[in-house]
Amino acid sequence: MARTIDQRAKLANRRATPRPSPRVARREPVAANQVVLVRTPGTKGRGGGRDGEAWRIEVNGKRCGTVFINLIDTPPLGLHASLQIYLNLANQGRHIGQIAYAKAARASRYDTIYAHMQKANIASARAAEQAGFVDATAPQERQKVMVWRRKSDGQEGLAEET
Repeated sequence: MARTIDQRAKLANRRATPRPSPRVARREPVAANQVVLVRTPGTKGRGGGRDGEAWRIEVNGKRCGTVFINLIDTPPLGLHASLQIYLNLANQGRHIGQIAYAKAARASRYDTIYAHMQKANIASARAAEQAGFVDATAPQERQKVMVWRRKSDGQEGLAEET
């Protein structure tokens, strides 16, 4: 099917005009009191077992992700609690991650928790930092490693506010 010059110009213009992707679009942040962690038994490798902890992340009663802690033994840290968080794509960019990081760390039985993430995952690192995690990445590490430590006197920064 042959296109007219006008059709080709419109098509070229449409391709040249960047459209915001769903990941880039600004989404309304949620308040900390809208985010609820519901404890679950977890599954193997995802917070299940006697050393693990798992929660379903809900916002206004709707499931939007999961967060879990496993006890893992990896060099150079050795045996340590490792937190992982997964949010549904539609709920990313709404501050749910930082609230869930803080609430899970505070609800956990572990006093020191590490979060491992890809170095390119800037959003996750920023969310963890806002929740009180600090960068603990060793130079030889391929992934970014952040650590959260329970503070005495109950003062845990954002974790206390959420």
